[in-house]
This record gives sequence, C-alpha cells and structure tokens, in this order.
Amino acid sequence: MTDLFIKVKTHQEQQLPFVLFCKPDSDRIVGVFQKNDHLYFLENFEEKGFVFAPFDTEEVPFIPLEHSDVYVDSVNSSDYFLKKKTSTINSAISNDFFEDLVAKAVKAIKENKFSKVVLSRKEEIAIPDFDVEITMNKMISLYPNAFKYCFFHPKIGTWLGATPEQFLKTNGNTLKTVALAGTQLATSSKTIIWNDKEKIEQQLVTDFIVSSLEGLVKEITISSPYSVKAGNLWHIKTDVLAQLKSKKSIKKIILALHPTSAVCGLPKKESKEFILQNEGYNREYYSGFLGELNIDIVTFRTLQTDLFVNLRCMKIIKNKATLFVGCGITKDSNPVDEYMETVNKSMTMKNIIN
Repeated sequence: MTDLFIKVKTHQEQQLPFVLFCKPDSDRIVGVFQKNDHLYFLENFEEKGFVFAPFDTEEVPFIPLEHSDVYVDSVNSSDYFLKKKTSTINSAISNDFFEDLVAKAVKAIKENKFSKVVLSRKEEIAIPDFDVEITMNKMISLYPNAFKYCFFHPKIGTWLGATPEQFLKTNGNTLKTVALAGTQLATSSKTIIWNDKEKIEQQLVTDFIVSSLEGLVKEITISSPYSVKAGNLWHIKTDVLAQLKSKKSIKKIILALHPTSAVCGLPKKESKEFILQNEGYNREYYSGFLGELNIDIVTFRTLQTDLFVNLRCMKIIKNKATLFVGCGITKDSNPVDEYMETVNKSMTMKNIIN
C-alpha cells in the first residue's frame, strides 16, 4: 500500500473528507485530504480547491486547498484489473416505471412544454467488501479516457465515478467545453451511424451551450460533431472554445451552464421542473459537476479550472452501491430503447464492482 492509500485509510478511520482523482489519460492519482470535517461551501467562486456540486441546489460544497494536504502517486493499476467481486442487483426504479416516465415526457414534448428532457433512474447493488484502493485502480484500468474519482465527506457520503464528459476547462482567459450527446453501444463494427434522433439531441446540447455563453465570453469557436468512445459506448461530441471577457466571469458561466441540457433538458427551467416533479427520487450529486476550481492541484498554477459532469457514478452506503444512469428524451424517443440505453450506461459502474 502506497503513502497515498495509507493516507486514505487514516482519513476513513478519522471520518475526514478527501478526494482521489485521476484525469483522462493521466498517469497520476491525486489525493486532496481535508484537515477537518467542516463542510465548506463556495461563496464567490473565486476559492481554490476541489468542487463537488449537486444537481439541484444553490449551495456548492468544496474541499478548500488552504485546509488540505495534497498527495500525488503514480498509476499502478495492473494488479487490480483481474480481481473479482460478486454482487446482486436490485433496480430501485423498475423498467415499467421508467418506460412510463419516458412516454409521459414524450407526450409533454409533443404538447410543446419543452423540447428535450434528460430522465434518469437508479439501481442498487450489494457490495460486501468495498475497497477504495482496488476500486480506484480498477476504474483507471478500465476507463483511461474518463475522469475517475472517489469523493468522501462525512456530511455527504462516499461517491465515485468515471465520467466521460467535461463540464468546462479554463486556462487564463481561454475556456473550453463540450457538447456530448447521443449514445450507441460499441460493437465490433468500425462504422458508426447516427440516426436523426441522436443528431438532433446533439445539436440541441450544442445550441444550449452556445446560447448560454453569449454575452459572457467572446470569440466562440465550434467544431464539427464527431464520434468518441467512452467505455462500452459511443457518443457524439462537439468542442466549444471561447475567450473569457473577465477572469471573474467564471461564476456566471458555471451557473448559466449548470445543469447542462445534456443532464437536464431544454428549456432548462421547464425540463428541470418536469424532472423534479416526475423522476421519483433525489439525484443528489448525480449529474452535478466536480473537479478543480481556480487552480491545478498538482502544479499549483492558478487561473486554471478543470470541471467534469458527474455521470457514470455511484454512491456507497455501507455494503450497498447506488448507481445512477440517464438518457436524453426527445419527441422521437422510444421508451423501451431509452430504458436499454440506461442499462448499457450502467455497465460502466457494474464493470468496476463485478
């Protein structure tokens, strides 16, 4: 066991907050270990530290760098890839409920209440002996292109995930973000064909980002859509690049974008209301955002923010893991197909535990 995971074990025993993360294609695991158990919230978004924001709240928790120790370790996950665990699965929201929910959303879209909504469900999996070190290293082995993390706070709980979606990234005055939508199960075929429903969904996400950024940034550049693989799935991705008008505009930009149409819908207000009234459970930190705010925690370079959307994630409570999965619904959505999309997405976390 390395110094990093010895520190994890000590913090777990003392019930102190910490986060481990490994960026896409990185060979380093970073640990941020808070020295007290206080729950800090952002006040002006000029703070420096690791942010862990929920889907629906005005308060954004974070681990402040000024009250934390930082450990950096090299990735060495080959020994953990083959370790197996057994688990049992219980769908907390049944396929019948979810398919009915999708049908209700499609009806609302056709009645022009909104143009898109992202619906989600959760599953519960028994995990008799959850281990942070094994699970973190297995995520790194399986999903090198994702943002992998394990977050713990005694007032929030234990969360971990491997998300494929960047929320936003800044370096000085340069801002980068992405539109990620459309889902297709990876097969042996080298040809990726997207249907109109998926192309429209992707365009809606791109349009939302661009319209949200207008007035807050300048010189917006948009790439052509392209296919990108994330674990066992393909998605459509568009890169968006812009220049900040002010270094202090990051708060307005984050609040304008969150929750993105990739996890909420369009228009944001109406689709979010539909989610909160009909989804049947509290998303908590699923589909929120997380990552480094105003600093690169390894190099300590300021004016750098690197945030991700909290997708492909789960919450650990004692010997149980709760998995969260969702999909975008448009007027052309088929309830059975959408449920199967969530099943495919759930494999990202199931592969880590099973």
